[in-house]
Amino acid sequence: MAFVPAGSVRFHVQQLPAAAGAAGSDRPERPVVVFLHGLVVDNLSSFYCPLAVPVARAGHEVVLYDLRGHGRTERPATGYDSRTAVRDLSALLGALGLGQRRVHLVGNSYGGTLALHVALAMPDRVAGLTLLEPPLGGAWVENMVDTLSAAALSLEDSPVPSELRTLRLRKAASLTAIADDLLNRTTLIDDIAASRTFTPADYAGLRCPVLIVCGEHSELVPGARELARHAPHVTAVEILPGLGHDVLKESSGALRAAVLAHLDAASGAACEVASGVASGVSAQALTEPPAEAAARPRTGVLVP
Repeated sequence: MAFVPAGSVRFHVQQLPAAAGAAGSDRPERPVVVFLHGLVVDNLSSFYCPLAVPVARAGHEVVLYDLRGHGRTERPATGYDSRTAVRDLSALLGALGLGQRRVHLVGNSYGGTLALHVALAMPDRVAGLTLLEPPLGGAWVENMVDTLSAAALSLEDSPVPSELRTLRLRKAASLTAIADDLLNRTTLIDDIAASRTFTPADYAGLRCPVLIVCGEHSELVPGARELARHAPHVTAVEILPGLGHDVLKESSGALRAAVLAHLDAASGAACEVASGVASGVSAQALTEPPAEAAARPRTGVLVP
């Protein structure tokens, strides 16, 4: 683990090298897989065992980091909007010496929302997206702001963190203290309340392959279907039976298989693009389907 200054923030980062001898691990044009976690009490550790280690063992270089204000990353008072998150990631990749590499973004929950913002802001840098339970609609913003505001009130001047430390529940005490800081001493809630809602035109502008994974009982499935209807390169919407929003925690085997298959396919396409561009063929020509193919329904989108 390391702390890396990037822009005005020092980020907590974990890098995993691609396993030597794994298929494709020796291809320098293969995208780096970057993981983006969810809000408030989430951090890079949620990805480590379920996905990050298997992805590295499969031959992909991996970067995990705690978002601004989360986990062990510095916690400035401002800058929790999506535009700043995009700048943060760009600055961090540059600080890690990866400024010229393409990336495949794996985002869980709010991390999936941020991944979409990055793909729209930096289309030439993003080779693929894997979105786990991504909140995409305006209703989610309202509900989340209400939930976070209520949590902020309950944590303000609360004795809970000190009581947890007294009970030697250090991890729970730390997460509670982080939540209190984020919700009551930063602009995070206001920045989320001001979030711009994605439009069909945004989805139609996505140029990379996209995998979406949702739980069967998740309220976010309609948003995933809406994205799949408009984005031209959605490979599948995987609906995992019996689950809600907790697909990362509760579906390691099925989720891991779906993510690794998508990474291999998207990385292969990205390598073809890199080789084609080096040969003088435009990236757009290699990634955009022919008009007649684009006009056909995408049977790979699996929705119940």
